[in-house]
Amino acid sequence: MFDTLSDRLSATFKNLRGKGRLSEADIDATAREIRIALLEADVALPVVRAFIANVKERARGVEVSQALNPAQQVVKIVNEELVSILGGETRRLRFAKTAPTVIMLAGLQGAGKTTLAGKLGLWLKSQGHSPLLVACDLQRPNAVNQLSVVAERAGVSVYAPEPGNGVGDPVQVAKDSIEFAKAKVHDIVIVDTAGRLGIDQELMRQAADIRDAVSPDEILFVVDAMIGQDAVNTAEAFRDGVGFDGVVLSKLDGDARGGAALSIAHVTGKQVMFASNGEKLEDFDAFHPDRMASRILDMGDLLTLIEQAEKTFSQEEAAKMASKLSSSKGGKDFTLDDFLSQMEQVRKMGSISKLLGMLPGMGQIKDQINNIDERDIDRTAAIIKSMTPKERAEPTLINGSRRARIAKGSGVEVSAVKSLVERFFEARKMMSKMAQGGGMPGMPGMPGMGGGPGRQKKQVKQAKGKRKSGNPMKRKAEEAAAVERREQAAQGGAFGLPAQEDKNFELPDEFKKFM
Repeated sequence: MFDTLSDRLSATFKNLRGKGRLSEADIDATAREIRIALLEADVALPVVRAFIANVKERARGVEVSQALNPAQQVVKIVNEELVSILGGETRRLRFAKTAPTVIMLAGLQGAGKTTLAGKLGLWLKSQGHSPLLVACDLQRPNAVNQLSVVAERAGVSVYAPEPGNGVGDPVQVAKDSIEFAKAKVHDIVIVDTAGRLGIDQELMRQAADIRDAVSPDEILFVVDAMIGQDAVNTAEAFRDGVGFDGVVLSKLDGDARGGAALSIAHVTGKQVMFASNGEKLEDFDAFHPDRMASRILDMGDLLTLIEQAEKTFSQEEAAKMASKLSSSKGGKDFTLDDFLSQMEQVRKMGSISKLLGMLPGMGQIKDQINNIDERDIDRTAAIIKSMTPKERAEPTLINGSRRARIAKGSGVEVSAVKSLVERFFEARKMMSKMAQGGGMPGMPGMPGMGGGPGRQKKQVKQAKGKRKSGNPMKRKAEEAAAVERREQAAQGGAFGLPAQEDKNFELPDEFKKFM
């Protein structure tokens, strides 16, 4: 969603590199480019004005004029201002002192409230809670059935006493759901309300009635991140008519310009709390302004990547693999079965393209990342599963006939099997060296990157012979002096010093004690 904005900002910062000082013209030109980038991203005009004013004021300050690298300092300022307009610190859910905690979802029709209710339920369930989804959208056709299906997929309970499709009182359903949750010991109630195609009084009145009936601890306004500046107008109307405590952005994985995400927190004064960035129920997480700003500026999001890895990989399994790779056998205990297990766990973390996109600087090769074929992992898994247990444990056994059999069983070419085995050996060798503290091979002399002293012999540059003078008289004098020096060296001792004539020479007493 923020690709265009990231590209424009990266190009702007690139123009500042190499400047020892920033002139007034440099600051104005940079601010102009940032303003254009934000407006093209469909950020609300008041937000752009405030953002540019803050950046220019700080850029003219002492912190840049005395900086060694003005370009890096400007990036730092823009990053901090982006974090500020995105809401500053991460906003957490407020839980009721006495269960159940009631969370009410509000928003326009088509914003993704029903699906998001399932995502939120699954997210809360993974944190040890027992959520209950309540079907209060009784107008939209099959909304109740959709919520039931989503709840079943998420593995959470649902309260849907009315069939919907225009039948039933949503206010009464919301009120009854609180008693049902207490009876069934659910500590969180998520109320899915009806949406409309536009702002109207009926919607506001119904949402306000549900709010008064259940007294929610949190009212979350669900907004489609792809509708641009109109999201801000809608949010302001909901804030004034019903009121809400936080914002949830849906469809953040779309290809729209993303201005809503950058505008809504600043304009409404309510922070973005959650973000939905995919179609799967697992594609949902808390919204971190600092991490989003880092992604926009192509500085990566390693914290989110680490959190996803911790959810997927068990520490016991990771320690087991590390011990195999760091063993004295040079990692030979690490088999293709282990490789397949690690690969499947990485796949559980999500799309490879998304994972790579969280690494710093990946915006420069985003076209290659977007063209990654996710099915390559499936093909690799098929090849490994077509091998016998003995072949997986000892890949060196795989000869020509075995390769042909494996290729036929996995539906690939023989060359693909050969390539996989060769890449496995190379990867195992590299990972073993890294696990043993050797770092990355082929990078000598860099701390933590392998090599070190002695990895590559330093090539001694041969000294050129001393040039002879072009003057015949001067050249003859130089040659005579060289002959005299050689004769003295031949007659003398070490280092060309004159030889000692006294054969009874003894070392001084202060040197004898060292002998």
